[in-house]
Amino acid sequence: MLTPVCCKQAAPAHRNTHREVRPHTHFAKEQGSFCFCTCFLTGCYYPFFVLPSNVFTACSFVDEIRDENPRKTTISAENEVEAQKLANNYKFGFRKWKSHVTERPFEDRSNIVKELYSELNVIKPYSVGSLFTCGNVLYVFLFGWWIALVYVLVGLLMFLTVFGIPYAKLCWKLSCYFLWPFGKSIEKVVFLFISKCNFLCTYIWLLVGYPLLAITHSVLCLISWMLVFTIPVAKMSTKTLHTILLIPPEHVHISQATEVREHESRVILCCYHAVNLYYYKYTVDGINVFAVNLLLLVIVSLVIGYVDKSNEFVSSEVKFATAVSSIIPLSYYIGMGIASISAQSNFAVGAVVNATFGSITELTFYITALVRGHHQGNKCLQEIVKAALTGTLLGCILFIPGICMIIGGLRHSEQRFNSRSAGVSSSLLFISVGGVFAPTLFSKAYGNLVCEDCTNSTGTNSSGSFTPLVYTISILLPVSYIIGLIFTLKTHSHIYDIHVGDGTGHLGASVHWSRWRALLILIVATVLMSACADLTTEHIQPILSHSSISQYFIGVTVLAMVPEIPEIVNGVQFALQNTISLSFEVGSCIAVQVCMIQIPILVLFNIFYDVGFVLIFSDLHLWASIFSVIVVNYIFMDGKSDYFQGTALVVVYLILLALYYFAPSPSGC
Repeated sequence: MLTPVCCKQAAPAHRNTHREVRPHTHFAKEQGSFCFCTCFLTGCYYPFFVLPSNVFTACSFVDEIRDENPRKTTISAENEVEAQKLANNYKFGFRKWKSHVTERPFEDRSNIVKELYSELNVIKPYSVGSLFTCGNVLYVFLFGWWIALVYVLVGLLMFLTVFGIPYAKLCWKLSCYFLWPFGKSIEKVVFLFISKCNFLCTYIWLLVGYPLLAITHSVLCLISWMLVFTIPVAKMSTKTLHTILLIPPEHVHISQATEVREHESRVILCCYHAVNLYYYKYTVDGINVFAVNLLLLVIVSLVIGYVDKSNEFVSSEVKFATAVSSIIPLSYYIGMGIASISAQSNFAVGAVVNATFGSITELTFYITALVRGHHQGNKCLQEIVKAALTGTLLGCILFIPGICMIIGGLRHSEQRFNSRSAGVSSSLLFISVGGVFAPTLFSKAYGNLVCEDCTNSTGTNSSGSFTPLVYTISILLPVSYIIGLIFTLKTHSHIYDIHVGDGTGHLGASVHWSRWRALLILIVATVLMSACADLTTEHIQPILSHSSISQYFIGVTVLAMVPEIPEIVNGVQFALQNTISLSFEVGSCIAVQVCMIQIPILVLFNIFYDVGFVLIFSDLHLWASIFSVIVVNYIFMDGKSDYFQGTALVVVYLILLALYYFAPSPSGC
């Protein structure tokens, strides 16, 4: 088979004809004697033959075949479920989630990842390196000394019982082990003779010694697990608690790992390092360990929020901080549930689930705040909702693409993306922002329509004539959203033209969450999200009243961006993998959903339950949003990105935040 030669190499003279012709950066693929290349002058994707004459022939008809051969995206996945999820990531209308929804085959994973899931019972004396590492020394200062001390005290207590002397000796041996366990092994040695430890000895151990060590190891396990990078210590503690301490003491043998006699013993525990920095990749049932650990924060926020109603033990500020932070793991679970269902279903089901739950994180807070503000007669909460809506737009339009450009640009000098598909998102952004702020522009042209006492030129109340405009826009925006779905997924799907590679497996897909389980998790997470949103709105008022910072600033930063932290992490990971287009789609998808789904739902909710929500934004919200859309469309125009462009977007975002920081609070708040 001939080796494919790119047109840059085969036809140097042709490079003068077109601005740039280069191999596809993300999905270069060999088929026979073809080299699939992309001409970035036309945005086309077509094969060039290896023969120079054929290269010139193919390139000479670029203009005729431009529309017939759009650029394709070839993706490869481990199974058909993951392929469906990856395909959804390239479609408008789905939030972008990187996490696997299926279990990856353990044998196909890297040695680094395999080490994370090790049971700590493997002898490997030739590949561990030095045991005197910073992590191991840190273990001694954080855990080793007091664990060893507890074992010494428990051993002394068992020794005083006389009958528990065998277990006392075991505790003293384990105290030396846990002071420095690295490079040592604990084996279960099998003897033919009967154990010397009688029933009374075991009874005293289970009644006196074991409970104290169980409490100690539970505390050790919890602390080391929450620190994430010390999870090996948690595994070591768990193995000791449920295995080693329940074995007859004379069957437990501790020695150096190199002295283990495999034919006479079974290795139970052998640890070489207490700290592993790669544990940020660790997952539990498909969920990242950080999201799992943050669930404890959800429980804490609910307990202190609904038990300590009078703020006797915990202040409102602490309750607000814990409730807001609880949104992060719940958002992760909701996103994982959406990805699991959509990856295992057809597009219609996936679209319904995404439209139903995709904005549930933000909507629960907005609706809760509007209802509470209506009951309390507090219009400030309505302004906070508008500030949060605007802050989400600014963050998704400027900050998420900007930070992804910066981080991705530090690894890849220049990243390219499909400017035509980005143009679809940009057009939707223009429509979205224009529609949302149309009532505000209308009010600027014909009078202030915010307060009930304001009148127009005829001297009559103007809010009544203003209502049909809001309802009309609230109908047109979702219609535009649906048209955008039809355009990108049906009539003009070639813009994305996603093709699953031949290497994708279709058998043996083990899904973390089934559809029904994912739906159950979605419902539970939504209920918990509603409770956390209720606590957030309940305890935000003292912060607004006593803070010297503008209430606008709190809305556009904390309340707007905290729910989007999982999306920011996903966008950064896409950028690091040189798929910057997905990073842009993360922000664009959220911004479009805010304007075309969330705000119309708030207006619809106001129809059935009048909470006084008026679709009028302040001048600062108006011009900041319009300016952001113009800037980001200018940046996306050339179809390439680098860290300098990302810095420009982030700087613009920070400038707008400075405006909000120094802006006065809304009138009447």
